Amino acid sequence: MENRRVSSSDPTSSQRRLVLMRHAKAEAWGEDDHDRCLTEKGRADATAAGRWLAELGFIADHALVSSATRTRETWDLVSGGAGWELAPVIEDALFTASPETALDLLRDSPAETVSMIAVGHNPTIAYLAQMLDDGSGDAEASAGMVGGYPTSAVSVFDFDGDWADLDMASASLRAFHVGRS
Repeated sequence: MENRRVSSSDPTSSQRRLVLMRHAKAEAWGEDDHDRCLTEKGRADATAAGRWLAELGFIADHALVSSATRTRETWDLVSGGAGWELAPVIEDALFTASPETALDLLRDSPAETVSMIAVGHNPTIAYLAQMLDDGSGDAEASAGMVGGYPTSAVSVFDFDGDWADLDMASASLRAFHVGRS
């Protein structure tokens, strides 16, 4: 899949690309849930997911990342694997967000954003991906996503419109991948 990136200088174009990712494999325990770190396998898988996104040609121009340690570590490794030098927006609310709250956070993204990635937690990310899917996308990707949303899972959507208008069944699933080293 190529990244059909649209120049933000083209005011007539409204095509957007959204990547939703569940954080990579984390320790089973920590001092508290928020501070759990990635395992060695999780670190390798996050890097692999970043390389996969780079192979697709996806270039993020906005990143929304939960404030949890494991999501911040996932972001660092995904962006490193993809070769991106983008500072993410760290969002406390994404840590405990419901799918509806996560959707509201995406809707609040800068209007000039063309390609966005959000790194969060299950079950929120899996539910949000299911909610956004309009059913018109890639059948193989859809089947993969329905089979579960494990750690390091990545779904890629196309959306036509302003981020403020992102809603249930408004995006087309283009690819689904589970980053594994």
